[in-house]
Amino acid sequence: MQISPPEHLAPYIRHYIFLENSEKDVRNLRLFTDGSAGLILSGDMNLYSGISQNRMPLSFFYGTLNSYRDFSSKGIFSLIAVVFQPYFINILLKTSAKDLRNQIVSVEDVWKNKMEVFQEKLFNKADPLTVINDLNAFFTYSLSGNKNTDHHITAATQQYLLQNKGPVSSKDLQHFTGYSERHLERIFEHHIGISPKKYGNIIRLHYFLSLMNKGGDLKSMTSLSYEAGYSDQSHLIREFKSNIGLTPGQYLNTENKMAVNFIEL
Repeated sequence: MQISPPEHLAPYIRHYIFLENSEKDVRNLRLFTDGSAGLILSGDMNLYSGISQNRMPLSFFYGTLNSYRDFSSKGIFSLIAVVFQPYFINILLKTSAKDLRNQIVSVEDVWKNKMEVFQEKLFNKADPLTVINDLNAFFTYSLSGNKNTDHHITAATQQYLLQNKGPVSSKDLQHFTGYSERHLERIFEHHIGISPKKYGNIIRLHYFLSLMNKGGDLKSMTSLSYEAGYSDQSHLIREFKSNIGLTPGQYLNTENKMAVNFIEL
């Protein structure tokens, strides 16, 4: 179940995802990059990361990913994923998003017991919409402080890249922001964790995914790749596999797409 935030939080939170498993079977999940960071909340989850099968904290932040990350869940659980707008983790935790890139950070380590009430509600099987409404109130309160000028530049540049559906030339970005390429890159990495170029490439890939999810098939892959701005299909496939870990055909055959960047393998 995917739930949108209220309008005043939409600039900071993309959406919430509620996911539960009522079976004892193992589920293999993949989170792949969409340029965002986020928060996973649970009160009863046995979640393990990657090949090493390291046990994950019950609740954790994840930084912006360069590509994808695999998890496996064991047993019955319920969780809420809060998918942030790219710059929100920097505002929320008041630390460089670059330092959090590809990182998993236990909520307890940075917020002590601030999330315990939400974890307890999930553990006690409270209505997820009620929990999300309470989270909306929590995040609204957390935004009461002022944001600096660099945040507004980052948000405006992000929107500019989204409007252009992907990469924009350095010259156009300099004209839009008034900043040099290197200065804008430093601002972007501090607030989002990756460069404007990397973020633009992610937007282009997700634009292609949106075209494909609207009814594309392998026969139309070439025309869709050109529409999304790829110079050739081999370039698309390389970027697809690097960021998602699958070929476009394998992605199309994936049955459970829980969100734009969250699938069950």
